[in-house]
Amino acid sequence: MTEPTIRPATAADVPAILALVDACTGDGLDADGVAADLGRPALDLARDTLLGHDPSGALVAWGWVHLGRRARVDVHPDHRGRGLGTRLLGFTEARARELGSQRLGQNVPDANHAAAALLRGHGYEPLATSWLLEIATAAEPVPPDQPPGGVAIRPFRPGDGPAVHRLIGDAFGEWQKRPRPYDEWARLTVERPTFAPAVSPLAFHGDDLVGAVLSLDVPRAGDGYVDEVAVRADHRSRGIARVLLRHAFHAFHEHGRRTCVLWTHSDTEALAFYQRLGMTVRDTSTHYSRALSAAEFVR
Repeated sequence: MTEPTIRPATAADVPAILALVDACTGDGLDADGVAADLGRPALDLARDTLLGHDPSGALVAWGWVHLGRRARVDVHPDHRGRGLGTRLLGFTEARARELGSQRLGQNVPDANHAAAALLRGHGYEPLATSWLLEIATAAEPVPPDQPPGGVAIRPFRPGDGPAVHRLIGDAFGEWQKRPRPYDEWARLTVERPTFAPAVSPLAFHGDDLVGAVLSLDVPRAGDGYVDEVAVRADHRSRGIARVLLRHAFHAFHEHGRRTCVLWTHSDTEALAFYQRLGMTVRDTSTHYSRALSAAEFVR
């Protein structure tokens, strides 16, 4: 059997990478996220990515590692079981060691049993669960409640980015292992081509931003997507998140989206809240992680 051609990615490979991700997941939303990941300021395509092409030149696998902490490996369903996943996993671990990382992790859809088995076989352990939740918006969604006293709701406007970034940092600082600098965060959210300010409501108490929902409108995904939900700690348990989400669901309905989705993570303990809003679980994924022992580090 002819060995695949292995090389780093270039900017010209991005469309092929997105097509590969679509083939692996069947989810245009996931491919949109990969496109944003590849634009991270700290990502070095020449050193942090690796592609595998078959003899015809078709892209059949790729691996990616960011700052030595987080990785991703995708192998086309028609090319699994040939050692490509193991080879690319080895690349991500070697690159993480070069960067001095002590632990490496990646998310795997629970339906991808082969990838989960590969990671477990290489010493990775499941650490957390993520759920993709959905709510139908074919019929007009439940109208938003009135916001609590003193709180006003309006859509995201140009210039709101820095304040929203600070709010999200404050809201999730207790469990974020690495706060993202503004430039990186903005590339992944408000500067994405699919960012939808008209369906991204913000909550203000006076002049203070106290809550935010940021949304994406990804045409090939078919769903309205809520990317971030945050409420300032001193304004929680007032119903602000519920009001913001219902505003977003209504806005997506008016834009013709008949389903809205969002991901939530077990560390946030928010699953029950979203279920009370009427959302149900569509898919799940698991975050696998392994320690990189000192003896394995590249000196």
